[in-house]
Amino acid sequence: MNSRQPLLHGTHVRLEPLERAHIAGLVAAAGGDLALYQWSAVPQGTAEMARYVESALAGREAGTALPFATVRIADGAVVGSSRFFDIERWPWASGHAGAARSGPDGCEIGYTWLAASAIRTAANTEAKLLMLTHAFEEWGVQRVCFHTDARNERSRTALARIGARFEGVLRAHRLGADLTARDSARFSIVAAEWPGVKQRLRERLARA
Repeated sequence: MNSRQPLLHGTHVRLEPLERAHIAGLVAAAGGDLALYQWSAVPQGTAEMARYVESALAGREAGTALPFATVRIADGAVVGSSRFFDIERWPWASGHAGAARSGPDGCEIGYTWLAASAIRTAANTEAKLLMLTHAFEEWGVQRVCFHTDARNERSRTALARIGARFEGVLRAHRLGADLTARDSARFSIVAAEWPGVKQRLRERLARA
């Protein structure tokens, strides 16, 4: 395990620091119904997945990302991936309390996808709970944001359901899974909202 990145352990899944050893498991996880990934760029095959993992590891080395493999605890299967990225450290003035902080001030959660067998299970809810808890309670971030393809109604509904606030649409923001310049719907959670979001996630997990 990478000593600079935590292992986030839940009841249903654990988020392991992404390593090259996860490539085979990720390939198997991504190899189901491709229609599930209409709006998400999920690598297919060993060569594509290896490039995906190398890019994620380069982000970790640069200090701009912390990528995870999502592992189902029941059987140890790799069922997807997610990561912190666009990790921000703000230029606090010397002497300000913020300058003494060791953690980031903001980040994005993204590159999130799951195997067909893990969709509509507790995996996504618990992974979000684990990552948001780490961001707000270990790092003490001011904000976590999410971007999803504006056409991805399922993702937009899921983010709104947990209490993330819709901020607007960024036009031609990123390359879409269909290789067009996609519009991105931006959502965020700020520190003051975290207790309510945490309660929603716990309630959803209890019902799962």
